[in-house]
Amino acid sequence: MNNPIRLYMSMSLDGYIAGPDDRPGQELGRDGGRLFNWLDDRKSDGPSGQVYREALATGALISGRRTFELAGRWQGDHHDGVPIFVLTHQVADGDVPPGHARFVTDVEDCARQARAAAGDRPAMVHGAGAAQALLRAGQLDEMEIHLVPVLLGEGRRLFDHLGGDHIELDLVRRLEDRDVTHLRYRVRRTGEAA
Repeated sequence: MNNPIRLYMSMSLDGYIAGPDDRPGQELGRDGGRLFNWLDDRKSDGPSGQVYREALATGALISGRRTFELAGRWQGDHHDGVPIFVLTHQVADGDVPPGHARFVTDVEDCARQARAAAGDRPAMVHGAGAAQALLRAGQLDEMEIHLVPVLLGEGRRLFDHLGGDHIELDLVRRLEDRDVTHLRYRVRRTGEAA
């Protein structure tokens, strides 16, 4: 796939992407920072460095509103000035996001805009809510899960609100590094054979 919409997400072995009580000032929740220790190797020539460079080579970003706000709206620039599409239920009058960010209320329109903006590069997805909305709408193509060998026990789960639909995934890449396994899955479309 030339220009996939790809989720990039660090996750604990028990499915959490943030510890409990995630909020401004404690964006990753209690002990949630452990999920991002692999970023210490982001400048290496190893697997974590490769995955990090790939993430920064994406041509657009789709974010959920909650993630966008917890990240301080990235001051309008997530990386390299790429367009940021913030998937949200509603936009208050006068709420204008900074820099390269814009609000979008329709998931399919958001995916269409992100694909167009990304050109021939992948579009990156951040946030559980955005990932779930894109999956439900059949718009998420791949998931890059940075699986960290820790059990957080509670917090914010990545796949809590998908509904009853059965979603098949195909493992297309597995990279092992110190304290993390980078797993890339392709989302299989309904009726598509493995």
